[in-house]
Amino acid sequence: MTIKIEPNLDYNSKTLIQKIKRIKFNYLLLLFVVLTIIFILSTVGCIFAHLDLGALKESVRNREVLFAITLSIWTSTLSTFFCLMLAIPVAYSLVRVRFKGKTLVNTIVDLPMSLPPLVAGLGLLLLFGTTKFGDFLSFLGLEFVFSIWGIILAQFFVNLPLSIRILRATFMGIDPRYEHVAKTLGCSDLSSFLKVTIPMSGQGILASISLTWSRAIGEFGATLMLAGAIRLETETLPISIYLNMACGEIELAIAAAIILILISFISLYICERFTKFPNVY
Repeated sequence: MTIKIEPNLDYNSKTLIQKIKRIKFNYLLLLFVVLTIIFILSTVGCIFAHLDLGALKESVRNREVLFAITLSIWTSTLSTFFCLMLAIPVAYSLVRVRFKGKTLVNTIVDLPMSLPPLVAGLGLLLLFGTTKFGDFLSFLGLEFVFSIWGIILAQFFVNLPLSIRILRATFMGIDPRYEHVAKTLGCSDLSSFLKVTIPMSGQGILASISLTWSRAIGEFGATLMLAGAIRLETETLPISIYLNMACGEIELAIAAAIILILISFISLYICERFTKFPNVY
């Protein structure tokens, strides 16, 4: 008969062993974080490795690059505003209102986020370019195909589900009892929503604006399909990279890419620094 002798460890020894195991696990997690950062920085760093400051200064002064920067900022800001105006009531209703088929509705709302941008752009092109609905809008003077409004529409369609998902997670984190208390004090449903829910969801709204704007300024596939790639007309920064790479203008393409990276990084860093991102997933 084999007798197994258990080591007699006191409480302090057991605590020390647990701390060592925890430290080992934390270092393992840190290793995955470092590998991810190395992969991302290596990819982005390859662009900066081809940076020539003199050429960058000349490229930034280029009329085409300045036009792309201005158009990208203007269209992404406007499309983000439209996303926010629709995402707030939709996200709130999906959280607070009970109805049958909510799972199906959530799936449909999230669908554009999982579609390839080219597919989304093709659908928008067919809807606004080949249907009676598109003809009617054209009759009213609203041209979306090969126009700046097409850029805004493409950004809006692609980024709306992301904005809704962030705000939906934000509203889910707000206890509805605050709204009930406001109603008992005489507030209507709309008043309690505006005076209680919206102020409490400020962090989530800022996070939604930041992520939506950052994705809008880098949107390419749907914009290319609907608005086209027309120099000095529908030329956003991603379109500028595409056109200049196709024409062999590498310096202009790199300049546009670096500007796009810097704008995205700054906007995300500011939001990460001053807001708390809700759990989107």
